[in-house]
Amino acid sequence: MQVTVIGPEASVFQGEADAVMAPAYDGQVGILANHAPFMTLLGRGLLTVKHGGVEHRFTVQGGFLQVVSNRVRVVAEQVAPA
Repeated sequence: MQVTVIGPEASVFQGEADAVMAPAYDGQVGILANHAPFMTLLGRGLLTVKHGGVEHRFTVQGGFLQVVSNRVRVVAEQVAPA
């Protein structure tokens, strides 16, 4: 699936992923390929994007996560590499 992570000033990640783990407002969510359409508010915590054996980690706070047609879009109010 295609993943994009966008911060207030720029896109910080764009690429393929096998799984995404994100801190939703009310708990952790996991997204795998072919996930149903989904949208949630982000809380504060660790966003992990996994592809093969590689993990990209970001600290995020606020914003939202959207899944549509095998694409995951994370728009965060604050984002930094972890």
